[in-house]
Amino acid sequence: MSSEQINGIQIEVETRGPEDAPVFLLIRGLSTQLIHWPECFLQAFVDAGFRVVVFDNRDCGLSQKFSEAGTPSLPDLLSGQVTAPYSVGDMAKDAVGVLDHLGIASAHAAGISLGGMIAQHLAFSHGDRFESVASIMSTSGAPELPPGTPEAIDALTSLPSDPGDRETVIEHSMKTQRVIASPEYPPTDDELRSYFERGYERCHCPDGSARQLAAVVSDGSRVDRLAKIALPFLVVHGSADPLIPLACGEDTANRVPGAKFEVVPGMGHDITDANAPVVAKLLIDHATR
Repeated sequence: MSSEQINGIQIEVETRGPEDAPVFLLIRGLSTQLIHWPECFLQAFVDAGFRVVVFDNRDCGLSQKFSEAGTPSLPDLLSGQVTAPYSVGDMAKDAVGVLDHLGIASAHAAGISLGGMIAQHLAFSHGDRFESVASIMSTSGAPELPPGTPEAIDALTSLPSDPGDRETVIEHSMKTQRVIASPEYPPTDDELRSYFERGYERCHCPDGSARQLAAVVSDGSRVDRLAKIALPFLVVHGSADPLIPLACGEDTANRVPGAKFEVVPGMGHDITDANAPVVAKLLIDHATR
């Protein structure tokens, strides 16, 4: 891993696989770090002959934080009355900047959740740099789409009883993740604990998560922009996603001309050791076609 000056800020980047192989750029979601990709997921792309590029989004992991911008309040985020210090479009420019820094002219790209929104921006604003793009467990942002379940929304917006205590934060994160996890591909307790312990030790920055969420809220609907996409586009969604319902993935696919839509039965809002092979195969098959 290395921290690089990209798009005017520090971005943490990691690559694996041969430098002369076709590139697959993978983009994480809200508040999660490059270390949170399951190892078996990344290895599937390397085994299929790709060079994998992953990075920490701004305000997360070891990439630059925007603490001077302050922290948006939860009521403002929920009401949509919030000013974001940067946009989802800026986060997409970071992804393109990662490719520029590595000297990569074109790549395949896929993102999960917020990363799926970033991937959508790559497709409609930087389509000349990508051979294919995939949006996973994400949404078009159309205002008429259904929200997540009350349980999922409550879990996502709840706070640990003692935000300054490591174990309390980790236990709270595990409890939240179980609410949105895949019922047919449940993570083990050991997997969940390792996921959140590693993330906490590497970078615990809840303020950054709030600013990322402000960028999502400010981005609004991407419906008109999705209609302009003119490259191979894949939408993957779990049938059991309680946070971003299946209808959101279906709507995204319907908005993109010629998009392919794949539903993963029993998948929720996560990529785990159990469902990683299923999702990786869908992405690899789409890219190799």
